[in-house]
Amino acid sequence: MDYKKAGVDIEAGYKSVELMKEYVKRTMREEVLGGLGGFSGAFSLAKIKNMEEPVLLSGTDGCGTKVKLAFILDKHDTIGIDAVAMCVNDIACAGGEPLFFLDYIACGKNYPEKIAAIVSGVAEGCVQSDCALIGGETAEHPGLMPENDYDLAGFAVGIVDKKDLITGESIKAGDTLIGIASTGVHSNGFSLVRKVFQMDKETLDTYHEELGKTLGEALLAPTRIYVKALRSVKEAGVTIKGCSHITGGGFYENIPRMLPDGVKAVVKKDSYEVPAIFKMLAKEGSIEEHMMYNTFNMGIGMVLAVDPADADKTIEALAKTGDQAWVIGEIADGEKGVELC
Repeated sequence: MDYKKAGVDIEAGYKSVELMKEYVKRTMREEVLGGLGGFSGAFSLAKIKNMEEPVLLSGTDGCGTKVKLAFILDKHDTIGIDAVAMCVNDIACAGGEPLFFLDYIACGKNYPEKIAAIVSGVAEGCVQSDCALIGGETAEHPGLMPENDYDLAGFAVGIVDKKDLITGESIKAGDTLIGIASTGVHSNGFSLVRKVFQMDKETLDTYHEELGKTLGEALLAPTRIYVKALRSVKEAGVTIKGCSHITGGGFYENIPRMLPDGVKAVVKKDSYEVPAIFKMLAKEGSIEEHMMYNTFNMGIGMVLAVDPADADKTIEALAKTGDQAWVIGEIADGEKGVELC
């Protein structure tokens, strides 16, 4: 008896690391010390000396049950973008710059090419957010997980000067709400998605005119990363008063997280076109409107609160990074919460 016969292939692990090295190289920043394969990742903090009061930010998350679609479609090179996005978007939401990322892949069996494909997506997410991939772990769990299954999670660290933290404290009645377009369902609500649609390859490979693509392509579209978008807004001289990353819980749970007591967010549902995938979900699943807005992002991946005078400048700055945005509402006096009208 040996470890391989017990279900853990150490040689496959070595091969996975070799295959992923080319992807990891794309993410390197000058602050990274050492290479892939050490017991820990090293990152120089020399640059923070230029900050008045540096604050570290962190975020950890996974892709949820969206990975099930990757299994069915046997497409594993984008799910890593989702894992990075869920972490770095939270850091950006606080006004921070993501510095480095670590991933964790748990699998039933280590198939090196599949693991390398997953990591290629992680690396792409890091490139999109200017974040270095400095380490990670691939763990085989024979007997605990089916051989072809895996789960993916990650952890990111970022930094911000305390004076630049986005806290929501200065939000007041009359401020404008800017909604930034999502790329689809992103990485939340897939337990409900999987109840609405038949989860088989035939269904997911079916082309839908209203989507302009197959159902699987629409659902597996990677989460939009907003790091460069928010940086562009800051560089345009706009002060972002509040920022909400629309993840699990949709509008109703996430928007209030940026609000101080005594004000509410009034969102106009007709201020933008809700993407077809959400209309299809609501129709096919007979999901009532409140539940849709309390589960999914409904086409808005991030909401910003800015001074009304900065609304046009904000939308212009977002357009420079390829992000579509709309004025979707305003802040009003009232009990903290969200009002859709």
